[in-house]
Amino acid sequence: MTEDIDFRKIRTSSLREKKHKVDVEDLSKPLAPGASFRDFFDSLPRILAGSDLREVVEAVVRARKQNRGVVMAMGAHVIKCGLSPLVIRLMEEKVLTAIAMNGAGIIHDFELAFTGSTSEDVADELKDGSFGMAEETGSFLNKAILRGVKEGLGIGEATGTALAESGFSNTEFSILAAGHRLGIPVTVHVAIGTDTIHFHPDVSGEALGKGSLRDFKRYASALRNLDNGGVYFNIGSAVVLPEVFLKALSLLRNLGHGMRNFTTVNLDFIQHYRPVENVLKRPVLGGGKGIALTGHHEILLPLLAAGIFEALFHHT
Repeated sequence: MTEDIDFRKIRTSSLREKKHKVDVEDLSKPLAPGASFRDFFDSLPRILAGSDLREVVEAVVRARKQNRGVVMAMGAHVIKCGLSPLVIRLMEEKVLTAIAMNGAGIIHDFELAFTGSTSEDVADELKDGSFGMAEETGSFLNKAILRGVKEGLGIGEATGTALAESGFSNTEFSILAAGHRLGIPVTVHVAIGTDTIHFHPDVSGEALGKGSLRDFKRYASALRNLDNGGVYFNIGSAVVLPEVFLKALSLLRNLGHGMRNFTTVNLDFIQHYRPVENVLKRPVLGGGKGIALTGHHEILLPLLAAGIFEALFHHT
């Protein structure tokens, strides 16, 4: 029969001598009615995601003051969540220095500009084969890509130029048109077969390939300014854009660009494998930091942007 453990032999130590992760100075602060955003932001607990959010804001503010790059790679869900005006404001205020989209991004961007609405009911329309069959979407985008590629442009610049010149009533909500207007690179990185415009009669595989390759080169050029103090966001892309980022980073380092000591941020509802590995971990092994912000885009991105604007323009 084994002898029971004797609790009387346990060695204890004073609570006051221990290190702790939570201190009263870090606790949240209840707000009075009518408080400002700055009051709200300062009231957040300085613990876990509260600290991470502040660190991201500080990294962006520091990057812009030091003229380093702030690049946002975004899945189309960012547009479908209603965040285009916010992204455009970040561009106009010179917070973002470049934007990368997947192929779906240009579809929802165009549809907002063209009709003021987007996002089909996929489950309903898939039943009869009508999903993705919008004539104007496929026709406008494929023709814009083909025309732009013939002129030596990538997909982002080709579609941005076409939208800016379209005269559509809602181009103020187009990120692509804003990139054209502001001279900010907006690149598009497609995987053939993933987007509805790829089975439209006007599609050109050659143009998609050439245009996306040109955008990859332009994107890699924009990433160079991340070195030594920049910030890279991956928002809502679980596979394509994290893979594009990793390959561009390897390319730049191979060509002799340092690409060290920058901050990467993955903002998504779920922290998927590739964004964690290809954005948060592997790129900063030689210097820098990866930060995960987990939650809804439609809440976290406005909160993050407001914190950045407050720190850049209104902090005293």
